[in-house]
Amino acid sequence: MMNFAIEEAKKSGNDIAVGAVIVKNGEIIASAHNEREKNNDISAHAEIVAIKRAEEKLNNWRLDECELYVTLEPCPMCTWAIIQSRIKAVYFGSFDKHYGALGSVIDLRRIANSKLKVYGGIMEDKCDDLLNEYFLKIRK
Repeated sequence: MMNFAIEEAKKSGNDIAVGAVIVKNGEIIASAHNEREKNNDISAHAEIVAIKRAEEKLNNWRLDECELYVTLEPCPMCTWAIIQSRIKAVYFGSFDKHYGALGSVIDLRRIANSKLKVYGGIMEDKCDDLLNEYFLKIRK
């Protein structure tokens, strides 16, 4: 499933290359990439957009049987939305040493007493390459 998140990240355009997919019972029900620049919306992180799309598809804000695959460790805003939406597991690629809220900098699960399962470093090299390519491009 991380391959699908990576492909989604490649669609980010002028935004930081992050992609996310939400899976229920082995089927992708929502996908998104960062759209902050495109939509002029600070909350348009890949995870938030994917959560909103999954909620629409299921007609329910409770995503408790869902899993999230994302190319970068979620920030505090996204992590809180993930916890509140009751997603059961997060699989991420790159660790975020600046804003990572699932263990790298802080772990919001401790504050929320959450049972969210987290698996980091999935296809980390490929996810790191996406981010490095993005930052090389914008620095030129």
